[in-house]
Amino acid sequence: MSIVITSTGNPAVKFARSLQKASVRKKEGLFLVEGIREIRLAMLANYRFHTLFYCPQIAERSHILASTGKCEAPGDIADAMTGQCTIIETVPDVFEKLAYRENSGGLLAIALQKKQGLNDIKLSENPLVLVAESVEKPGNLGALLRTADAAGVDAVLVCDAGTDIYNPNTVRSSLGTLFTLPVVGCSSDEAVEWLKESSIKIFTTALSASRPYYQADFRGPAAIVAGAEATGVSAVWEDNSDSNIIIPMFGIVDSINVSAATSIVLYEVLRQRGFE
Repeated sequence: MSIVITSTGNPAVKFARSLQKASVRKKEGLFLVEGIREIRLAMLANYRFHTLFYCPQIAERSHILASTGKCEAPGDIADAMTGQCTIIETVPDVFEKLAYRENSGGLLAIALQKKQGLNDIKLSENPLVLVAESVEKPGNLGALLRTADAAGVDAVLVCDAGTDIYNPNTVRSSLGTLFTLPVVGCSSDEAVEWLKESSIKIFTTALSASRPYYQADFRGPAAIVAGAEATGVSAVWEDNSDSNIIIPMFGIVDSINVSAATSIVLYEVLRQRGFE
C-alpha cells in the first residue's frame, strides 16, 4: 500500500463521504461499493474502480464467502485491485468514518457508474423482465434486485425512479446483485415501447385488477411490472398492459411489501415454465 491515511479530515475521505449524496454521484459518475462480496461481484461484472480504501486491522478479522464459492481474505481483494485504481490504506478510526455498515471486511471502493441502455440488453430465447416503477426506498429497490437475481430474470428496468440505483443503501440491500444482471434506468414510456418492440407481453400488478396472478399465462416472453407500495403503478402501465393481475388479499391490509409481492409473481412464472 503506497498511501496511508490516518486523519478523517483527509480530502480523499471527504470526497468518498460526499458520494453518499445523489447530486454528487450524478455529477462525478461515481458511487460507493462496500464489502468483499459486493466488490468482488462488481469486479466480475467488469466495473471500473477509482479508489479502494483498505483497513488491514479490520480486514484481519474478516473472511467472507465470496461469489466464487471460496473463502477469500480482504487482503486478496486489495492485491487483485493493485494497478487498477488508487489503493489507500486507512487506520480503523478513519475507515469507521467511511463505512456505513458493519462487517464490511475492511474494504470500501469508489467505482465508476455504468451507463446501460435498453438496446444494451441481451434477451434470452424466452425472456423474463422485471419492471420497477417509481420505487422510492433504496432498501426496497435493493430487495427487488435480489429477487430478480434469484429468479434469473433477463433484466430489471427501473422506471421513473424515486431513488438512485447507485444509492449506497441500494447497493448494500441488493447484496451486490445490482452487478449480476442488467439494470437499466428509463422512463415508463420508453420501457413500454421497448417491450412491445421486443414482443414481450406486459403483466401489470394492480390493486384494481380482477384476474388473480396465477390465472395469467406466463409461459411466453413476459415482463412483470411492480409499482410503489403507496400508489401502485401509473396509468401508463395499466393502459398498455396485456393483462392486469392481482395478488388476492385475505386479511385486513390491502397490500404487501413490493419485494414480497414480486417474488410471488416471479416464482409463479418459473413454476409455469417448469423452472427452466
